[in-house]
Amino acid sequence: MEILFLGTCAAEGWPGIFCECEYCKKARKLKGKNIRTRSSILIDKKYKVDFPPDTYLHVLKYGINLAEVEHLFITHSHRDHFSPTELIFRSKPFAHMKEGRVLNIYGSKTICEIISDLILKKTNYNTLIKLHQVKVFNEFKAGEMVVFPILADHKTEIEDEECFNFIFNYKNKFILFGCDTGWYPEETWQYLKNFKFDIIIMDCTNGKLPYEKGHLGIEGVFKVKKKLMEENLLKENFKFIVTHFSHNGGLLYSELQEIFRKEKIEVAYDGKIVKI
Repeated sequence: MEILFLGTCAAEGWPGIFCECEYCKKARKLKGKNIRTRSSILIDKKYKVDFPPDTYLHVLKYGINLAEVEHLFITHSHRDHFSPTELIFRSKPFAHMKEGRVLNIYGSKTICEIISDLILKKTNYNTLIKLHQVKVFNEFKAGEMVVFPILADHKTEIEDEECFNFIFNYKNKFILFGCDTGWYPEETWQYLKNFKFDIIIMDCTNGKLPYEKGHLGIEGVFKVKKKLMEENLLKENFKFIVTHFSHNGGLLYSELQEIFRKEKIEVAYDGKIVKI
């Protein structure tokens, strides 16, 4: 299995598109792993989490054939994770694909309604896009994966929208994708007790800031890892990776790496590949 980190940043990118802060200036100067685009991962070229506005850049940068992606999981409707207008270009005359290419999209009631209103009700996309409304803590099958949506500690501007994190059971490996969440609600912690994880991918938006609501920072990440270990929810040779960083967190890649290395936590960067 191969996990490719396409983007590892929060909403405004890093450097922020209009930002003149110290950390954005440093990122512009240093470049490399300090340049971060909006968050997404790709698993074995077929399974994608989130559809940010930087998706086209990711396609060009990493040589991705987006037509080969069969399953797309949307965590929530914030613009840095969900840019649905790009889906309009998944049909003729914009795209000429092999026959039978279908993109299965999995998301909350809110996500499905947005896509349906924008695309499916107005065009003939029903043969190209298949929507799957999923519910928190209700497992479902996606190709070779069994997927478990879990409730994140995160809110959007849309009333009653459920914001998901995902557990993926794929090739006998369990992955927790914990992007855009603060400290999990108790019902999520209870649900996690049903699993033992090979890989944890966890939000670290707030960096050195102390907040744990809506997003995690360094101290929150340490607390999450400690609780997972105390509950015996991690396999022996587990990987723990942090992602979704903001310049407001105040730490560049090398600084993050130095902090997390002591706890045997990996720091994601755009283009990072994890093979298990």
